[in-house]
Amino acid sequence: MPFHEREILETIRMVDLETLDIRTTTLGISLRGSVRSTVRATADAVYERITSAGEKLVETAASVERDYGIPIVNKRVAVTPVALLADGLDSDDLVPIAEAMDRAGSEIGIDYAGGFSALVHGGFTRGDRRLIGSIPRALASTERVCASVNVGSTRAGIHFDACVEMARVIKETAELTASTGGLGCAKLVVFTNAVEDNPFIAGAMHGVGMPDEVINCGVSGPGVVNAVLRQLGREASIDAVCEEIKKTAFKVTRMGELIGRETAKRLGVPFGIVDLSLAPTPARGDSVADILEEMGVERVGAPGTILCLAMLNDAVKKGGAMAASRVGGLSGAFIPVSEDMGMVRAAEEGALTYEKLEAMTSVCSVGIDMVAIPGDTSVETIAAMLGDEMAIGMINDKTTAVRLLPLPGMKEGESVDWGGLLGKAVAMPVSRFRSDVLVRRGGRVPPPLNGLKN
Repeated sequence: MPFHEREILETIRMVDLETLDIRTTTLGISLRGSVRSTVRATADAVYERITSAGEKLVETAASVERDYGIPIVNKRVAVTPVALLADGLDSDDLVPIAEAMDRAGSEIGIDYAGGFSALVHGGFTRGDRRLIGSIPRALASTERVCASVNVGSTRAGIHFDACVEMARVIKETAELTASTGGLGCAKLVVFTNAVEDNPFIAGAMHGVGMPDEVINCGVSGPGVVNAVLRQLGREASIDAVCEEIKKTAFKVTRMGELIGRETAKRLGVPFGIVDLSLAPTPARGDSVADILEEMGVERVGAPGTILCLAMLNDAVKKGGAMAASRVGGLSGAFIPVSEDMGMVRAAEEGALTYEKLEAMTSVCSVGIDMVAIPGDTSVETIAAMLGDEMAIGMINDKTTAVRLLPLPGMKEGESVDWGGLLGKAVAMPVSRFRSDVLVRRGGRVPPPLNGLKN
């Protein structure tokens, strides 16, 4: 992959002035050989597996960062969905496995460990129930561990009983982590159509079809795209805007594949995919909301927001797919509210509502992400909110996810500031009308006709 001098100079400028970075280098690790007869023995085996496979991840990423001058913000591990290990264990309490993952993460120096996860879109197994029941305590007692549960797919439909159960889990997790503003919920995501090569937290997991170990990386670059659009000016046509975004995504993704392949080579493991998602941070100049506003809406949430987001997502995918040999993960534009300064501003000003966010998720990469709601929101309302977002993913045959953050003891408009990558969460208004009858029905939502593809 030869680089011209002009490309190198452009990349240096993007890093120095436009907050370009590799958002994550994620080492996927299979735990299939780590099952033992007891939870404690399995936890010990999981610790040994992660520390053995990941012992050089952080130092290798640091060496690549140093040699190429490209910041790698997060170093992460993703493991086989832990529920797959749990069916034959001797206890319903899987918290020791989460704690082993956390200790291993501390030992090797990573930022997060994903994969305390279950796939229940077709129903629950004993291991799934054990894992889901352990999630609140696992997230409350660990620092790095992240959990995810896939409750639906276009082929299977939506397991609505799982939505209800996950609503209870979200509420309990918020309550158990009330001293930190419900921070545990920032490490918990509910999916439809989850992908097995996602390098982004909190939904990262090592899929059952993956090799023993693999490196996946996720690029960023909202600041780069925004800078290009500012230079283009507000008189440019929509066609020109889309073309500039596409060319910029090509450059960013090309750099991401170079860094990912080099990291994998130095670790001696296969290279997986580049996730070319535009992932914002709370840092000034690193906002997807700013891009949408530069495209022409006064504030995110104004009429035209969904059109702009659709154009952005499509152009990012087109440009990135041309630049990389293996594009995967989620790939597109993320809209995590608390992690994006522009989104927080729009929410505080009333321009961005929960309902507008739901509509935006029909065209973006993920879904309702890092959205705070009042702490007294009922389990039934949260379950119905999950169901709405899962339906968008199922019908549109796309990945959608929900990270809802009930802020304990807080009302609409109140906020908590976690700082760092997680940013500031403002409790958004939730409909006062109830969905209790729907939630009590339970059962399964049948798959749509477009799920019959064979």
